[in-house]
Amino acid sequence: MKWIVITSPDFLQGEATFIPRLFDHGVDLLHLRKPGASMEACRQLLDEIPHEWHNRIVLHSHFELASMYNLHGVHLNHRCPQAPEGFDKSISCSCHSLEEVEQNKPMRNYVFLSPIFDSISKEGYGAAFSPEVLRDAASKQIIDYKVVALGGIEASHINALKEWHFGGAAFLGDIWNRINDKDVDSYLDHLRQLLK
Repeated sequence: MKWIVITSPDFLQGEATFIPRLFDHGVDLLHLRKPGASMEACRQLLDEIPHEWHNRIVLHSHFELASMYNLHGVHLNHRCPQAPEGFDKSISCSCHSLEEVEQNKPMRNYVFLSPIFDSISKEGYGAAFSPEVLRDAASKQIIDYKVVALGGIEASHINALKEWHFGGAAFLGDIWNRINDKDVDSYLDHLRQLLK
């Protein structure tokens, strides 16, 4: 399973030193999502992340930085719905229904489907799909290796995500709530084992 971490929407103290630790523990991709942040603020964060990890970072805005920093790709959303013309790297997008997944999957490297569980980072943002609906979508191959689960994802959900044939899991709140936790390395090791 692909393991993706989405940044906190706010800039956090120690974030740039925490991100390489995530990659060291097996994170495949980091989605740089800072709604409302200036291009300069995003550049500053990228400058603080060691160059060796830039090719595993995906942007949610300021797409021109993707080629400037040789990043992995871009993620389309309602604020930035189109990739730069001629863009030839990874393009992903967010989906909130199975119909959107079917529509977007053929044109994208992968898609997020959310919310799968009750959100950790957004209060009142509950799961949108029952286990039965997800099981049925898996049997119809709507959910497959190109679909990444998002929304309330934590370690205890990994077995269910595998059962529903998700190709990956995207973490947000569960990771960033641990940035100052002294046991975060053992948690990340635990997650890596689960995601194998």
